[in-house]
Amino acid sequence: MTTSVSLEENVPDEVSLRLHTAVEAALRAGRHTLSYFRQSRLRVDWKADNTPVTVADREAEELLREAIGKRFPDDGILGEEFEEQAGTSGYRWILDPIDGTKSFIHGVPLYGVLVGIEREWEAVAGVLALPATSELLYAAVGGGSWHTVDDAEPQRAKVSDGSTLDRALFCSASVNGFDDQGRLAAFEQLRKAVWLHRTWGDCYGYAMVATGRAEVMIDPIMNIWDCAALKPILEEAGGTFTDWQGNPTIYGDEAVATNGRLFEQIMAITRKA
Repeated sequence: MTTSVSLEENVPDEVSLRLHTAVEAALRAGRHTLSYFRQSRLRVDWKADNTPVTVADREAEELLREAIGKRFPDDGILGEEFEEQAGTSGYRWILDPIDGTKSFIHGVPLYGVLVGIEREWEAVAGVLALPATSELLYAAVGGGSWHTVDDAEPQRAKVSDGSTLDRALFCSASVNGFDDQGRLAAFEQLRKAVWLHRTWGDCYGYAMVATGRAEVMIDPIMNIWDCAALKPILEEAGGTFTDWQGNPTIYGDEAVATNGRLFEQIMAITRKA
C-alpha cells in the first residue's frame, strides 16, 4: 500500500515534513508486521506487566525509529518497546508499533501501527495504519484528517452526525478492562443507552469514530503511545478525544472518543465514574 499525503495548506512545513515521514514509516512498519501475521511460527513473550509482545512489535518499532533517526536526528522518541531517546528540537515521536498485540497474535486484523508527533507537549500530528485491512488515517492540527483504503486517493475523514445515544454504535475493548478499573457500572449504563455495542477495540474503534462508522469509543485505561496519534485524527475529523472528565489530553491514562454531538451525553456518564 502506498499513498499520497493530502493536507490543508496552513500546516507548518516542519510538521508537514514530519507527517510525510510518519506516513511512510508507518506503512513500511505495517507491511513488515504482515510477514508475521497469522504465522504459526510466531513466538509470544510476556512483559513484566503481563502483556504480550512479539518479534513483530520489536522489529516494527526498530523500523520506525530508523526512519525517524535518519531524517530528524534531533527529535526525541518514546516507544512502547524500547527506552526513550531524548531530543533537543522540541519535537517528540510517540510510537506504538502494534496497537492491539492481543488481536495480532490471535490472527484478528483489527490492529494498527500508531505514530504520534508531539511539539512542546502538544500532539500536533498522528498516523494510524491498519495493515491487515489496508486502511490509513492521518492528520495534522489545522490540516484536516484523512482516510484512504488500498491505493485510493485520500479522502477527508469525518465523524458521523448522529445525535442520539439510542441510534449510536459504542465501541470498546474488552469488558474486563472496565471491571478491573472499577468502572463496570459506567459501562453497563453506556451499553444500555446505545443502540449497539461492539468490542472492536484498540485503535480500530477510534478509526471507526473518525470515519463516521461509530459514534463512541471508550477505554478505561490507556498509555500515552495509545493516545498520541489519535487525538489529532479525531479532532481534525470533527470529533473529540478526551479523558473521562472531558479534558482534551493524551496524558489521561484513559480515553473517550466521540463524534462531538454525543460528547455531553457521554460525559454525563463517564464523569460520574
